Amino acid sequence: MRHEDVPGAFNALTESVIGAAMDVHSALGPGLVERLYEAALAHELHLRAIPFARQRSITLTYKGVQLGEQVVDLLVAECLVVELKSVETVSPIHLQQLVSYMRAGGWSLGLLINFNALRLKDGLFRRALTKGPRNQSHRPP
Repeated sequence: MRHEDVPGAFNALTESVIGAAMDVHSALGPGLVERLYEAALAHELHLRAIPFARQRSITLTYKGVQLGEQVVDLLVAECLVVELKSVETVSPIHLQQLVSYMRAGGWSLGLLINFNALRLKDGLFRRALTKGPRNQSHRPP
């Protein structure tokens, strides 16, 4: 899905989250562990009155059988999955993990933010599902 194909509310939400992440990265810099960036970004989202949930559990099912739970780092406004990393290089499996979380939870938009980058813009990855999510109840605010 191209940037211009994403609804304006989703674009505004992702831009707000990216702005918050840039403030965190500017203050803390690269090189810390992921949980510290998560705590700082959660605080920044709170200060900006952006609704979010930390460590949101989603139940995975396979052919009608519940397999167990997976945890999403942040779920913003009940519609945007935010996966945080602090790794030297984002690999394709990291991006696929984000997409898998999106599909499992029924969300159509996700951000992967790698705080271990000299310039945060080099650590930002946005994904949108091209097919509608399984659970159509997730809409932008």
